[in-house]
Amino acid sequence: MRVTEIFFSIQGEGTRAGRPCVFVRLTGCDLRCNYCDTAYAFTGGREASREEILAEVARHPCRLVLLTGGEPMLQRELPDLARDLLDRGYEVLVETHGQAPLDALPDAVVRIADVKTPESGEPANELGWLSRLLPHDEVKFVVSSEGDFRWALEVIRGQGLEGRVTVLVGPVLGRVEPRDLARWILESGVAARLNLQLHKVVWGAEARGV
Repeated sequence: MRVTEIFFSIQGEGTRAGRPCVFVRLTGCDLRCNYCDTAYAFTGGREASREEILAEVARHPCRLVLLTGGEPMLQRELPDLARDLLDRGYEVLVETHGQAPLDALPDAVVRIADVKTPESGEPANELGWLSRLLPHDEVKFVVSSEGDFRWALEVIRGQGLEGRVTVLVGPVLGRVEPRDLARWILESGVAARLNLQLHKVVWGAEARGV
């Protein structure tokens, strides 16, 4: 597998925000979202076996692991790595754009699916896979404008996500003020969580490996 970095930090997003977490950032992505904050993971990295990754993860005093990227589902052995971690008693999260098949992942994995909005430059056009998510999964929308938020609202309601999975809505840093997004959520009545990037609050927007 091709790995950009493995590090121990605080989970910054989702329902586990604030918890210590081991991050396994894999290399490569097939999208080029215009707000991407991990473009350094598009290329480079190093080759590592699953056994080497497991050994690095085990060095940290933590049982929560996030497999991310880039796009982790482009890695052929990703489902096997997730299964290896589950077998060792880890709680496993996979952050994905959802446009690569997710069915090979073990059911116990928490899929955090980032549905790309129109202003990302890589809008999600096929959404049928959302119906196959499990109740413990999470769906994330990162919005660049109120127009993006309204699009996300249509998807959330059109796909029946409210009450079926956790719905997260976050702002693109520098494009949408958190207070504005909070207001849009409240005014819409949508059953969604405001998803701010806690790690950027703590360490700054440009920090890596934290």
